[in-house]
Amino acid sequence: MDKSLIIPEHIAIILDGNRRWAKKRGLPTLEGHTKGADNLEKIATYCNKIGVKFLTVYCFSTENWKRAEEEVNYLMKLLAQYVNNFEKKFANSNARIKLVGDIKRLPNYLQESIQKIEEKTKNNTGITLNLCINYGGREEVVNAVKVLAEKVKEENLLVEDIDENLVSQNLRTGGIQDPDLMIRPGGELRLSGFLLWQVSYSELYFTDVLWPDFNEEELDKAIEEFNRRKRNFGK
Repeated sequence: MDKSLIIPEHIAIILDGNRRWAKKRGLPTLEGHTKGADNLEKIATYCNKIGVKFLTVYCFSTENWKRAEEEVNYLMKLLAQYVNNFEKKFANSNARIKLVGDIKRLPNYLQESIQKIEEKTKNNTGITLNLCINYGGREEVVNAVKVLAEKVKEENLLVEDIDENLVSQNLRTGGIQDPDLMIRPGGELRLSGFLLWQVSYSELYFTDVLWPDFNEEELDKAIEEFNRRKRNFGK
C-alpha cells in the first residue's frame, strides 16, 4: 500500500460471488459462504490496519429469505458463529461490531449473539464493523418514514422540520457517516438495495473478482482507484 494514498474513512462492500466461487470449483454452495466469511475476517483486519474507521458489509438482504431453506439456515448459523468468534479473532484490534438491519426476523440465537457482542464492544474505539443482516435499502427508508410519521402523529415533530439530516438520523445507519467508497466484487453492476440513501455521493467500484478471492491486493486497487477520482459532491 502506497503510504501517500488517502484512505477512505468508510468503505462499504457487497459480499457477492460466494455461490459462484463454489460452483466454479465443483464445491457445495455452502462452502462458498464459509470461504466468504473467512475472507471477511481478513479484509476487516486489513481495513483496521490501514486506518479505515468504518467497514459496512452486505451479509444478508431482506430478499435472501427467498433462497432455499437449507442455505438460509446455514447462513444464519454461519453469521452467529462469526459474531461469537469476533472478540477472539479481533482481540487486539479494539474493534466494534454493529448490526444494521431488522433484527426481529432473525433466529433467537443470532439475535442474542448480536446483542451480546454489540454491548461488549460498544465503547471500543477501533474500526466499526457494520454487518447488514436482514437489510434492504427500500425497507430502511420506509421504516424511517414510519418512525417520523409516528412522531408527527404524536405531535413530537412538525412536518416542516423534516429534512435530509433528520431522515438520515432515523435510518438504520443513524449516527454512521456515509460511505466514501462502495465496492461490489462479483461482476454485477448494480446496488441490489444496498445503502440506497447513503451512497448518493460515494465513489462506486466494481470488479469481476468474486468475494472469496477479493484479497488485500484487490482492496488496494480499489483504494488506488478511489484516489484517482475527483469528488466534488455536485459542486
